[in-house]
Amino acid sequence: MADRLTPRVETTPSTPQTGFHGSGGHGSSRHGSGRNGFSRRGFLSSTALAAGATGLLAGCASESSGPQAEGSGDAPKEVFTSPAKKLSGSLSILMWSHFVPRHDKWFDKFVADWGKKVGVEARVDHVNTVDVPRRTASEIQAKRGHDLIQHIAPFSQYEPSVLDMADVVQEANRRWGQQQELCRKSSFNPNTEKFYAYCPGWTPDPGDYRKSMWQKVGMPNGPASWDDLLRGASEIKKQTGVPCGIGLSPETDSNMAARALLWSFGGSVQDENEKVVINSDATVAAVEYMTRLFKEAETSEVFSWNPASNNQALIAGKSSYILNSISAWRTAMGTNREIGDDIHFVPALRGPKASLAAQHVIQQWIVPTHAGNPDAAKEFLLHYTANFPAVTYHSEMYDLPAWPSLVPQLNGWLDDDPWGAKPANKLGFLKDSVSWSANIGYPGPSNPAIGETFNTHVLPTMFGRAARGQSSAADAVAEAEDSINSIFENWRSRGLVGG
Repeated sequence: MADRLTPRVETTPSTPQTGFHGSGGHGSSRHGSGRNGFSRRGFLSSTALAAGATGLLAGCASESSGPQAEGSGDAPKEVFTSPAKKLSGSLSILMWSHFVPRHDKWFDKFVADWGKKVGVEARVDHVNTVDVPRRTASEIQAKRGHDLIQHIAPFSQYEPSVLDMADVVQEANRRWGQQQELCRKSSFNPNTEKFYAYCPGWTPDPGDYRKSMWQKVGMPNGPASWDDLLRGASEIKKQTGVPCGIGLSPETDSNMAARALLWSFGGSVQDENEKVVINSDATVAAVEYMTRLFKEAETSEVFSWNPASNNQALIAGKSSYILNSISAWRTAMGTNREIGDDIHFVPALRGPKASLAAQHVIQQWIVPTHAGNPDAAKEFLLHYTANFPAVTYHSEMYDLPAWPSLVPQLNGWLDDDPWGAKPANKLGFLKDSVSWSANIGYPGPSNPAIGETFNTHVLPTMFGRAARGQSSAADAVAEAEDSINSIFENWRSRGLVGG
């Protein structure tokens, strides 16, 4: 029996791995033993994967990426474990077009090579990140489409229509230790005990600023607090006409910025028990601050931005500060080194109550209930996770691991960027990025109501209405509360939200 189940391993020396035993079928239980899940008895007991494959932390490339610099050193060696169960058929994957072009070139070959080894015909369809939610909604409604879908923001609102990924998470934890809590809270619903998504990686959301501009106002190290941002950005705009770039439009970056500001002032959408608490003095104060920042340091362009706009503005010298990943900098490093060297970073800004930022990207891999080959989808996700050193390398340190043991060289790479940062330790501040990052449901989980609140852009709308002068801060918050309460009541009535 053991001989029949023990998988054949092809990998680098001293990196034993295990296979993932699938059960086939069309369904899943919360414990991972349903028709579409993988039987817990099917998990093989063997040595956990040592994270010996060398890798370089990925970084951010950009929404409008130009020529990319070559990394120093060799790309990490990829590892492979034959599945414990024979796979067949096809596997179709829908995912975003990564902000780092190099990543997609690597990923497509990575998928194809895996498919050939395991006997699965694998196909990847890349689409613009803003199109992923629309395509996903259409496929779920039609109950047909891709077997595996990836998005960069929580997809908790699709919990009723996706398979439980608990079996995959349990196996990953067995191999590589505990998943980071940030990633767990962004993919697990404590009310149903279901992993509605599998989250193997994430991307921090620091502040990106043009050092030459901030030097002129006496802040060469950029702002450390929201008060610093208001004072410095207002003075820069007054002296040079260059505005600050905090978005107020219905898109991902504006959503993330809204949460960072809200939390730093002590507000939140929900409390730790999933009770709606958006209408508070702290929230009103945050909205009043944003209104002032817009009037003194921004322009009306921020109301129509898309996810690429703030990157493009920073690189073009049309913004002094943005909240984003390191993507704009990676682009500039490949297109205009002088601008790239002028872009620097700060961690989450300090507010009256906290210094927190939402994650910029949170990987959400879902397997819809209509998937025709869920076994292959789950096996591939474990293979992908095992190779996260390669993921981070080929994304130029954009994608960070949810299982840190896989990339033990992380701190060294951040202190000496293999992609030519100047200074070499420019990304060193990311070593403690988990401590100042939170899931979008903070201080609670990213439940389906939080997912819908995010994807319907309730918070950017709240901040934007007050900034435009369409309503007072208090009225904008009250309007947001009405919308959020309606969303929560709907999901709570279905047993998917607590409180």
